[in-house]
Amino acid sequence: MTKRDYYEVLGVSRDADQEEIKKAYRKLAVKYHPDKNPGKDSEDKFKEAAEAYEVLSDPQKKAQYDQFGHEGIQTGYRQAGGFGGFGFDLEEALRMFNNAFGGSSGGGSGFGSIFDNFFGGATTAAGKESQRRGVSLRYDLEISLKEAALGMETTIQVPRMETCSVCKGTGAKPGTGTPACPTCGGSGQVRYSQGFFSVSQVCNRCRGAGKVIANPCQSCRGEGRVRRHRKISVKVPPGVETGSRLRIAGEGEAGLRGAPAGDLYIVIHVKEHEIFERHGNDLLCEVPISFSQAALGAEIAVPTLNSRVKMKIPAGTQTGKVFRLKGKGIADLHGYGKGHQYVRVVVETPTGLNEKQKALLREFAESGGENDQPLRKNFLEKLKRALSG
Repeated sequence: MTKRDYYEVLGVSRDADQEEIKKAYRKLAVKYHPDKNPGKDSEDKFKEAAEAYEVLSDPQKKAQYDQFGHEGIQTGYRQAGGFGGFGFDLEEALRMFNNAFGGSSGGGSGFGSIFDNFFGGATTAAGKESQRRGVSLRYDLEISLKEAALGMETTIQVPRMETCSVCKGTGAKPGTGTPACPTCGGSGQVRYSQGFFSVSQVCNRCRGAGKVIANPCQSCRGEGRVRRHRKISVKVPPGVETGSRLRIAGEGEAGLRGAPAGDLYIVIHVKEHEIFERHGNDLLCEVPISFSQAALGAEIAVPTLNSRVKMKIPAGTQTGKVFRLKGKGIADLHGYGKGHQYVRVVVETPTGLNEKQKALLREFAESGGENDQPLRKNFLEKLKRALSG
């Protein structure tokens, strides 16, 4: 799919300054954030806006894009040691969102407070860095087609940052406390006067926390978080397919200084099946039948995803005939009934015939049994018309 122009994505002109680009991205990020607007369309637009902002907010990448377009960015990205192309997945887009607006905003732009309020963060002006929400994580889960159709429960192990159990996330040695930062006086910001103007910036010493850790916790070394491998139970609903995304709220990485944890996104990958092909909520399989079954009719056993059912083969069935098993497909993920299973029969020509079997077939042919073949007769009529024309 052709990428849209980055300026068009953000809705800004090509001579827009950095402030305009930031405002445009902020507006789109709020509108399409997956926590507020779940759905594939919103997610794609959220990632697209993050990708556009990542390029246009960087002067070097912006200049390269202005001169060479998307190809220039892709080439530069490959030369820098990236993957084969340039693009954002949801995890990267969420990380950019958190990095750009989830923490301190530098020169007092106020971006942090806008996004914290919108997404429910409990922050104050003196604690942007310390109250930053944890990063959301992605886990790729491979399941069978049967598990996708019927649903399943499993346990996964996720490496993540968790709140330190010793200091309870404060980062300080228990009983020592966290005194106010002497540089900013506990405000988290320092103010500089330049003539008639006064500029506020995040305190470099406490990083906006307003507090300093004089005696770091030995368990987490002052981080307030430790890395752990956590076992998490996952319930996969019936009807998922490759690319389906399950969100488990609060199971991402722990936030800083007691801030809310991020979310865990389970991305589903369905393995190919040896017998069945999936087409939406429908299933298709091929079943071989013998010449005698096709000619005389029969009742055969047909596999489904969780059992076997009997299916009638009418006399005179031709190879390639498709039969429908109603309701034997996959349940719709959103509860709109079930799909069907379609069975394509293939008439198999016998091999390794013995002399008696060969004699019977010759007798069958000599008795005129091969004359009653509508497909062959129709083909010969078409061929005759073609040759005479």
